[in-house]
Amino acid sequence: MEESSNSSEKGFLLLGFADEPWLERILFIIILLLYIFNILGNTTIILVSCLVPKLHTPMYFFLSNLSCVDICFTTSVAPQLLVTMNKKEKSVSYGGCVAQLYVAMGLGSSECILLAVMAYDRYAAVCQPLQYTTIMHPQLCASLASIAWLSGLITSLIQCSLTVQLPLCGHRKLDHIFCEVPVFIKLACVDTTFNEVELFVASVIFLVVPVSLILVSYGFITKAVLRIKSAAGRWKVFGTCSSHLIVVIIFYGTIIFMYLQPAKSRSKKQGKFVSLFYTIVTPVLNPIIYTLRNKDVKGAWRTLVMKNGLTQKIYDLYV
Repeated sequence: MEESSNSSEKGFLLLGFADEPWLERILFIIILLLYIFNILGNTTIILVSCLVPKLHTPMYFFLSNLSCVDICFTTSVAPQLLVTMNKKEKSVSYGGCVAQLYVAMGLGSSECILLAVMAYDRYAAVCQPLQYTTIMHPQLCASLASIAWLSGLITSLIQCSLTVQLPLCGHRKLDHIFCEVPVFIKLACVDTTFNEVELFVASVIFLVVPVSLILVSYGFITKAVLRIKSAAGRWKVFGTCSSHLIVVIIFYGTIIFMYLQPAKSRSKKQGKFVSLFYTIVTPVLNPIIYTLRNKDVKGAWRTLVMKNGLTQKIYDLYV
């Protein structure tokens, strides 16, 4: 019992890239810059989506939700990671580690569902254009967004509650960049078969099922696009949908590598870089992909800043 309580009393040692100080210094600068770009880029998308009436559509409603998830998701990982990387003693409190476990799992799961919802929205827009406004009415959009957020909360409460109950027998060294469920499970000193099976089932529900739905949606979208006679029309639809598809491939590809691939088939360093990618890099790519490839967002932002006065609009929004 005394040995089991050591972790809760002393916290954990988050090793990260401590064995390679030169790499850690480089990554510190890169992660800091990416985190700043993440906050600026995703905040821009949220502001533009809220302040420009032209963008009050289901697509931008879901995009602003995605940006909010990305800001929160990265914030649950990056600040603590930066602080730990800048310390000689790579310690993190037990409470801080458990809180990160719950928050990161919940937000990551919510993003998985939200990307599937966005694929359905694109399917409705491309394949059912005449009924689109009827299908994607505000109540349905709000319900779908709520389902994405709540499903993440529920799976986090279940999965993380089961994980933190595992006895660690004094083990304190987490050879990872942040407190994540698969790494936490490997730290346990008892049989973890039940936890691993439960994590696998949750991964299938939140990774395999959404990816399957997305692929089906884009199968129908591809058929619809090929029926468009105008080349300009085909490229417009392709440009809009390809942005979402790029985000899907990058996000799901890296997170599936971490959660569905057998732990023995990947090195610890691979796991660290993959986790770094879907927690830090992908959230930065979202605003870049959706803004640089989207004339509506760029035009709305330009209009907002140059003609209508961004400062006054932000003031009016909150007052």
